[in-house]
Amino acid sequence: MQQIFNFIFKNSNRLLFLLLLGISLVLTIQSHSFHRSKIISSANFLSGGVYEKVNSVNEYLNLKTQNDALAQENAELKSLLFNRKDTTAVQKLDSLKGVKADDIIVSKVIHNSYNVYENYLTLNSGELQGVKPDMGVINSLGIVGIIDNTSPHYATVISILNKKSQINAKIKKSNHFGSLVWNGKSTGFVQLIDVPRLAAIRKGDTIVTGGQSVIFPENINIGTIAKIYIDNQTNYYTLDVKLFNDMTNLGHVYIIKSKDRDELINLEKGKKDE
Repeated sequence: MQQIFNFIFKNSNRLLFLLLLGISLVLTIQSHSFHRSKIISSANFLSGGVYEKVNSVNEYLNLKTQNDALAQENAELKSLLFNRKDTTAVQKLDSLKGVKADDIIVSKVIHNSYNVYENYLTLNSGELQGVKPDMGVINSLGIVGIIDNTSPHYATVISILNKKSQINAKIKKSNHFGSLVWNGKSTGFVQLIDVPRLAAIRKGDTIVTGGQSVIFPENINIGTIAKIYIDNQTNYYTLDVKLFNDMTNLGHVYIIKSKDRDELINLEKGKKDE
């Protein structure tokens, strides 16, 4: 306490000056609207900056919740998209296979390999969420792969960047089909093989999933034609397809249940047995 008194006595002149200065500033601000508006503006600027920083921190901390909500919303939107009827074409039996919201499982890639010939992904959803082998995996840009193995909480996916992968695909504008494979050279390109020479194709045409698959719904995006090769011996085209997806950077994905898959497989198996 004695030190405080000593400090006040020693600096009495300075403290008195600061007190009088403070009083004069208050009186000036209260009596002049211009000065008052400037002070309020400065205070708002400082507090606004603080609030903005706090809000940025809160948004960062809530990113996981926001991402999960967006992923769920995208799943619902994709359900609507898959069920939309194509009014420009004659409706076929395949087009009756809708994908309901309950038939889409939202998941996340927790491991992704893309630098070997047989690449796999790991998802944080498994049997407890209804994931089964041979289900298709897509995201907002296009196809990702096919479920390979499952455990109660996780699943592995055969990436489209896998030399064992073979998926039915077609040229969107002409409906000519081929098999989608990967030659193991580039993470940004896959190949559509066995495309008939009579198909009218050009660079930039869109490649989508075909209607002959029980894994993927028809017309899911894959990529665009980058190069066209002709095999003179087989009389078929081989197309380099530039993927819409960046397979080296995957986050949330959607696993698609195919309710008709078992029925179709049993039907085809029965025909073979006959």
